[in-house]
Amino acid sequence: MNSKKITFISEIGMNHNGNLDLSYELIKQSKLAGANIVKFQLGWRDKSNEINQIDEKRIKQLIDWSEYFEVELMFSIISENAFNLIKKFNFATYKIASRTIKENIKLAHKIINMNKNTIISLGMWDKKKPPFKVNKKIDYLYCVSKYPCFPKDLIYLPKNFSKTYYSGYSDHSIGIETCLLAIARGAHIIEKHFTLDKSDTTIRDHSLSATPEEFRNLVNIGTDIFKKIKIGV
Repeated sequence: MNSKKITFISEIGMNHNGNLDLSYELIKQSKLAGANIVKFQLGWRDKSNEINQIDEKRIKQLIDWSEYFEVELMFSIISENAFNLIKKFNFATYKIASRTIKENIKLAHKIINMNKNTIISLGMWDKKKPPFKVNKKIDYLYCVSKYPCFPKDLIYLPKNFSKTYYSGYSDHSIGIETCLLAIARGAHIIEKHFTLDKSDTTIRDHSLSATPEEFRNLVNIGTDIFKKIKIGV
């Protein structure tokens, strides 16, 4: 992605609680809060009786809503079935989750070979070199796969992103402070979970998510920090 501007990803994930119609409001509020991209997960907890069953019809609905609110839609592709489903569409950007890199590297290769812009989280990657060669189509995000992350879990957050192969940061901490710290250290892609109600206990992600107000503060303050860095402050 263009390092001359900052990109904010609203990770809606499964915070629709199995009510896909709630995604309409989540997309709307993400856009109003300043998100450039809204993201869902495809191929995770997606059986007929599970919380995240997204089929072709529902993908088309999410596309329609995202286009209406003029925000980019992106999916994490987590299973082979999800990959076969998403190939029917033409998304600008795809996401590879930390879990996929660890558990299904062959699937990650297939996604990379689509030659689309691809964002990859490395929360479960323990090697010094990245899993794929860095190029203009790939952006890596620093991540810690713990839900939630607390301060001591984040002591290895890059001190200077420009001296690493990371383009940005995928956050699982409570609050927006670590995201702002990452921006101050050179991150230009920020992914943050998004919720309408942090007290919701349907799934664990709500507690570590940003509310619309928090996400708006993240975008406003983060963008200002980013601009100041770019002019040499």
